[in-house]
Amino acid sequence: MPPLRQVPHPQDPSDTLSQLEAFIRLVRILRDDCPWDREQTHESISHLLIEEAYETLDAIQSGDDAEFRKELGDLLLHVVMHAVIAEGRGAFSLREVVAGEFDKLVNRHPHIFGDEQTDDPGKVLQNWERLKMKEGRTSILDGVPRMLPAALRAQRVQEKAANVGFDWHDRRDVWAKVHEEIGELQQELESGDDKAASREFGDVLFALINAARHEGIIAEEALQGTTNTFMRRFQHIEKRAAEDGRELRDMTLAEMDAYWNEAKGLER
Repeated sequence: MPPLRQVPHPQDPSDTLSQLEAFIRLVRILRDDCPWDREQTHESISHLLIEEAYETLDAIQSGDDAEFRKELGDLLLHVVMHAVIAEGRGAFSLREVVAGEFDKLVNRHPHIFGDEQTDDPGKVLQNWERLKMKEGRTSILDGVPRMLPAALRAQRVQEKAANVGFDWHDRRDVWAKVHEEIGELQQELESGDDKAASREFGDVLFALINAARHEGIIAEEALQGTTNTFMRRFQHIEKRAAEDGRELRDMTLAEMDAYWNEAKGLER
């Protein structure tokens, strides 16, 4: 039995645009003919877009270019699929997506395509935020997604505020704020006011993330790294306990801590 549809092939496999055109045709065929693809909505696949973005970050962190290439392909699939779904409901086309992004990049790089001159990356960021405000935003913080992980969201908010001058210039002031917030947290913990303690705990985290930013540290990556280290060492404890035929719940903290230190030693 012959296939229902022919696989679209690029006219010139060595040409990027030809390859992209074939890919877009393929996605449109899947949207029309595949029972699963046909029933999807922006909402139904939104969580998959987030998952693919994180898988891309994992590939970047691993340094595996082959995996990185695959994950970028998965992200491209989501961009095209969302655009095709939007076309189907008459909202916008993929052409409009590309044209809009093209125009935005040109407009936000006046130091490349206009009459402004600068070699300062910080000035470029300031201009970027200024131009976004001209496009109709009422706050420089409007573009920070609510769905970002909390540490990353905090750092992006801080960066945007800093781009317009709302920032400390002396790192000593930044660390003084951290210690101030820790002191206020301790006071609320001693007072027994759980809600106030929760707010102060958030203030401590926010201040620490701000300090990380001033030290050139990406707080989200630092915390992810620490979490990964904890998981690796804890899994070593599980492995060693299993080798000894023991259950973790039956072990003392000192016994588990000995395996923890053993895991730390293996990392050196």
